[in-house]
Amino acid sequence: MKFIVIGCGSIGERHIGNLLSISAGEVLAYDTDQARLKTVKEKYKVDTFSDLSPALKQKIDAFIICVPPNLHLTYALEGLKRNAHVFIEKPISHTINGVAKLNKDAKKKNLIVYVGYNMRFHPGLKLVKQLLDEGKIGRVLSADVEAGQYLPDWHPQQDYRRSYTARKELGGGIILDGSHELDYIRWLIGGEVKEVTCLAGKISRLEVDVEDTAEIILKFDNSIITRVHLDFIQRGYSRSCKLIGEEGTIIWSYTKKKVRLFSAGDNKWQETDIQFEPNEMYIEEMKHFIKCVKGEEKPVVDGDTGKRVLEIALAAKKSAATGRVIKL
Repeated sequence: MKFIVIGCGSIGERHIGNLLSISAGEVLAYDTDQARLKTVKEKYKVDTFSDLSPALKQKIDAFIICVPPNLHLTYALEGLKRNAHVFIEKPISHTINGVAKLNKDAKKKNLIVYVGYNMRFHPGLKLVKQLLDEGKIGRVLSADVEAGQYLPDWHPQQDYRRSYTARKELGGGIILDGSHELDYIRWLIGGEVKEVTCLAGKISRLEVDVEDTAEIILKFDNSIITRVHLDFIQRGYSRSCKLIGEEGTIIWSYTKKKVRLFSAGDNKWQETDIQFEPNEMYIEEMKHFIKCVKGEEKPVVDGDTGKRVLEIALAAKKSAATGRVIKL
């Protein structure tokens, strides 16, 4: 297979390295930033392009899109036009406009649109999903989700003010960038979000023009109420979820690398250590995408799922802006 990675920032470089490490095939790299191209060419010995046209004279099997969200659909549609499968880093876009067309065109051509919500491959969350599916805590009643970290600490080598997360015109803001949590809680619970309420805004002194904090309340069609806290202002990395059921409670902590299960029947906690390297999620995700391209597996996060998560995120933004409950 032949891949072209569109955008060679931190996540693009990660995918280049992972594709090569699993011997997925030939990898090309495109970016308008010459310094990034120089880095990946020297480090990974791949062919690089600052102009996309010459690269697309070759037969490309898959586009790996790692540019800011406001450019996702542009490159995804270009990929489909050239009969290439498309892997899009989350979110699928910064606006709902054009997403339905993308998915429709892909289905018409029997091409894969995959959205990169890599938390689906975290072993801790996979264990949580298994425990829920096995009914270990009975019917889920409520959930609490949190993710936060100080934006300048995300990529210390980069000026945070230049990151897409910090800039509205690029599709930034913590709600879109933090939509991993919106995706995985929807996956864990298994229901569909029907109402969204959100308070959000810029409350820090960071030089950004987007919301840096959001408190989102999701009401699912099965009456489960979930709180999702997202921020890029807190010092120290925090990521966890808690699910409350009629027969027990499950707590997952990314930083503590643990899953805890409380069973009302036994009246005690059980604890499972989750030891893994973060890059393993991305490797498993890319292996899955390749199997989807080959027809061996069905995408766990297809274009329709990406569209639904985006709708929830945009509903949260709308709720914060209007002060209203948004029904989906």
